Amino acid sequence: MNNIRQRPLAVGPLRAFEAVARRLGFSAAAEELHLTQPAVSRQIRALEDELGAALFLRGTRHVELTNAGAALLRAVAPLLDRLDASVRQIRTARGRRQVGVTTFASFASLWLLPRLQAFQQEHPDIDIRISAQDAFADPDDADIDIGLRYAHPDDAPPGSVPLFGEVLTPVASPALRGIARPADLARHTLLEEDDHRPSAEYLSWRHWLRLNAPPKLEPRGWIYLNFTYQQIQAALAGQGLALARLALVHESLERGELVEPFGAAGRVTSPYAYWLVRWPARRERPELDAFEAWLLAQAAVTNRALADQSAEMVAPTALNSRR
Repeated sequence: MNNIRQRPLAVGPLRAFEAVARRLGFSAAAEELHLTQPAVSRQIRALEDELGAALFLRGTRHVELTNAGAALLRAVAPLLDRLDASVRQIRTARGRRQVGVTTFASFASLWLLPRLQAFQQEHPDIDIRISAQDAFADPDDADIDIGLRYAHPDDAPPGSVPLFGEVLTPVASPALRGIARPADLARHTLLEEDDHRPSAEYLSWRHWLRLNAPPKLEPRGWIYLNFTYQQIQAALAGQGLALARLALVHESLERGELVEPFGAAGRVTSPYAYWLVRWPARRERPELDAFEAWLLAQAAVTNRALADQSAEMVAPTALNSRR
């Protein structure tokens, strides 16, 4: 056992530890690292076994650092920063061009990443660095060129470019049967985003139910999730109905992976929208121009799809009459 604990620590578990410690959550760290939550948990357990000490106090809905975890974080964080900086320098020296993007986790998972292969095929010499976090990144961060953000028009940073607006619609797996009118939701589970930001007023099932369902309707149950992409994953698995952002799921609807049980009549709009934010610290470069032009072209495709689908929307009274 002593020999095992004397060997050098692997970088992978240390990076997982730093992400969990910084985000104070295994799910958020897993999304950032593009790993599953069980994979991150296994790496943390392995690291704790190597060290012979617990690094986190695990609660039902949160984690916090132990004294040993705090001590390790103070040592690890600057080391990883230096490692990442060295890697960027090496890539630059080899002639690799890079564009840094900050966005929130669900937008990265549901909209950006599924499209990114097309850009890489067109520009194989340009690397894309994605930082997925809910909070706005440091405006002075020189590694960031573009932000893809969700905000009310009054809160969008100066110079932001609108990508597309927000339409919300109930979605479910085709395997979920028996949903023809809003009153039928009383027999089903609703997948709700556990969010307390101002935009949650429009993203919540409670808002949709007030507009469309019989008074005081309660579903069979609720599942509360931290991120939009988790709601969609649960809906795809048939675990309940999600109130989905149409811009992020319209391809899944077109492929038949998800269905809208109430059709266009069940859609509601929100004053919030998606924006391209040009980062203050960015340096104008050809690769950045290419990536931004590609983003705007992709957003135009989504905008056209939303326009076509919004044309099908009917007055709310039509759905209300089917309560």
